[in-house]
Amino acid sequence: MLLGKLAGEHYQDQMTKEVGSIEITGLAADSRKVVPGTLFFALTGSKADGAAYIADAVARGAAAVVASHQVDAAVPVITAENPRHLLAMAAARLVGRQPEIMVAVTGTAGKTSVASFTRQIWAEAGKAAAQIGTTGVISPKRNDYGSLTTPDPIALHSLLGELVDEGVTHAAMEASSHGLDQSRLDGVKLAAAGFTNLGRDHMDYHPTVEDYMAAKMRLFDTLLPKGSPAVIFADDPWSQEAIRVATAAGHDVRTVGRKGDFLSLKRVEHFRHKQVAEVHCEGEIFEVHIPLAGDFQIANALVSAGLAISTGTPAAVALKALEHLKGASGRLELVGQNKSGALAYVDYAHKPDALENVLNSVRPFTTGRVIVVFGCGGDRDKGKRPIMGEIASRLADITVVTDDNPRSEVPATIRSEIMAATPRGIEIGDRAQAIRAAVAMLAAGDTLIVAGKGHEEGQTVGAVTLPFSDHAELRKALEEFDR
Repeated sequence: MLLGKLAGEHYQDQMTKEVGSIEITGLAADSRKVVPGTLFFALTGSKADGAAYIADAVARGAAAVVASHQVDAAVPVITAENPRHLLAMAAARLVGRQPEIMVAVTGTAGKTSVASFTRQIWAEAGKAAAQIGTTGVISPKRNDYGSLTTPDPIALHSLLGELVDEGVTHAAMEASSHGLDQSRLDGVKLAAAGFTNLGRDHMDYHPTVEDYMAAKMRLFDTLLPKGSPAVIFADDPWSQEAIRVATAAGHDVRTVGRKGDFLSLKRVEHFRHKQVAEVHCEGEIFEVHIPLAGDFQIANALVSAGLAISTGTPAAVALKALEHLKGASGRLELVGQNKSGALAYVDYAHKPDALENVLNSVRPFTTGRVIVVFGCGGDRDKGKRPIMGEIASRLADITVVTDDNPRSEVPATIRSEIMAATPRGIEIGDRAQAIRAAVAMLAAGDTLIVAGKGHEEGQTVGAVTLPFSDHAELRKALEEFDR
């Protein structure tokens, strides 16, 4: 594609005829990935300034460079106030294909489940649907494990093009605060967007909770086309702010939950493995059976149904599809039970609100004790460690504090910061041993939650990620004590 067309109308004043006619065959923000014909984006990050790699990019064959300021280079340079935005738009233009219906969901917790549930509802309605997010990519033809909640624009649009080629017409994706703040979704054509909730997270990146919320709200005040459906969970302390932003942006605001006016939750019965809810929608009353435990899963299911209905799925079809939902990997996922019938779950809860939600969710069907195993990651928000310790101490009967992903920090230091707020906690650094010890305690009526890593298949210690699965270790321990 010609550089002039790829850059778009906003940059035509920087285009001579010769520069605008340069043929661009690829994009890169990493000079090591540059090949002849590439447009190189010199992005400024938290650790490095991409301008330092321009010479390397040019030596490798970069045809032109995008930077935030004028730089010396042996090839044409486009200066952009927001190079990340231009990268996203250029990636969208270069690939030129994305599923007809795209939705995105933001919030602190529930994004993965909402993306997964929306895909499943669409699939039940006969649509070729996909999801993109923390657990990877799932479509009718693939199930690829991933690690980034919101991929970078180059990878994202390459993926969207591949999904179209596979026949996918509907796709739901997660919109993280990092991804929104860094303009990774700017080239995605959204049909609708959703909001789940806001809690404490990423305080190592965002200066305040208000800044964190503002980054989330970029989905509504900047990216979602005016007049589009904005599906907002109405029962969170931050819901009113999300409603205010979406309304001010001119969207069709559709709230769901107990305070919702689009999908209104009137009654819920909790059972061990499912919930039965009464939901009012468009003047009709539906009895909805959700085969998952926890109030938060009802919230996720309603946001998902709202997104599906708002993109053309009949309400009766969408709400009926909730009966067949399968939980996202590592989201209050029942791994097994011991011979006395005590249940053992894996959950991704690695934030205060998420840990509180999951512990509260299992209490209604736990006749014995709630046991939790968890830790906190290194090189991340340190302030949440005592908060999570207090939550576990208050809501669980037995707390086992262990290692999560310590990264470059000393694991014992992380554990001590949690233990300071968990006076009755049991400290076992080795995560496999901690899981084993918790399983050994299980008696009839108990519920065990192994929290923090969920779907992850590795544990990062120092600069090395070692193979580790909560699922595998929990199954191994259950089998050992059932002999």
